[in-house]
Amino acid sequence: MVAEKYRLTYLDTGAMYRMIAFTSIRDGVDLDDIAEVVNLLDKVNIDMKDGKFYVDGHDVSLEIRTPEVTAIVSKVAAIREVRVKLVDLQRKISEGKDVILDGRDIGTVVFTNADLKIFLVASPEERAKRRVLDFKNKGIDENFEDVLSEIIRRDEFDSNRKESPLKKAEDAVEIDTSFMNIDEVVGAISELVEKKK
Repeated sequence: MVAEKYRLTYLDTGAMYRMIAFTSIRDGVDLDDIAEVVNLLDKVNIDMKDGKFYVDGHDVSLEIRTPEVTAIVSKVAAIREVRVKLVDLQRKISEGKDVILDGRDIGTVVFTNADLKIFLVASPEERAKRRVLDFKNKGIDENFEDVLSEIIRRDEFDSNRKESPLKKAEDAVEIDTSFMNIDEVVGAISELVEKKK
């Protein structure tokens, strides 16, 4: 919504890791076998067009948001070879454009000199509530407690991983969205964007 408002190119970096996770499931890749992972990275073609996500030419927008993909995406994102390839791709896609990216290491690794860094947070309970609703809207029935446990586990894993851990950049502005609706979040981000103009 912010990208549309300011005519920015939006890059969902988390979806890129999800596409690799989806492909590893599809192809039966052992994530502990780095040679297999590197082989996958060399042959897979990921793309994003008009808000949809493609793996080897097939629209996988729904498949990358399933609980199965969510369960392994942190493990995929912790693999150094995956991060190197996708960070390089994120920088190439963004080159020469006004972009907005979301992801767990954008301000600390991908674009350390970004004009504006925003660190969005919300309580695990609120995030679980939002995730269950998102699943429900896609026809997937998920238990709140299971989703909450997965969010807490993933945050812990991502915060302590060796490669590009989840952390707030020192110069990022933190916004707690726990008690905000989407329009209020967009409004808060827009205020920060306007100040940077």
